[in-house]
Amino acid sequence: MLLITRREGEAIVINGTIEVRILEIRGGRVKLGFEYPTGSTVFRQELFAKIQAENVAAALPALSASPSADNRMNDAVNKLGTAFARDKGNKKEPQ
Repeated sequence: MLLITRREGEAIVINGTIEVRILEIRGGRVKLGFEYPTGSTVFRQELFAKIQAENVAAALPALSASPSADNRMNDAVNKLGTAFARDKGNKKEPQ
């Protein structure tokens, strides 16, 4: 994980196309502004995890109809759970 310290009004640029700017710091909260290309999506982490879980659940009927479906389904659920646990454990307080 890359850690960067920024002050209010400062920004970072990701892949030359996504700008994340610190708009306001008040107490323990930071307000971020995002500029990104049309067609890109930005989700809060907890909402993204919910979307991924719903996608896995929606794919279960299709997976269960094919050979080795149980293994693929278990792999998908395990990967999602591992990614969610990793992200949740890496939350840091804003600096």
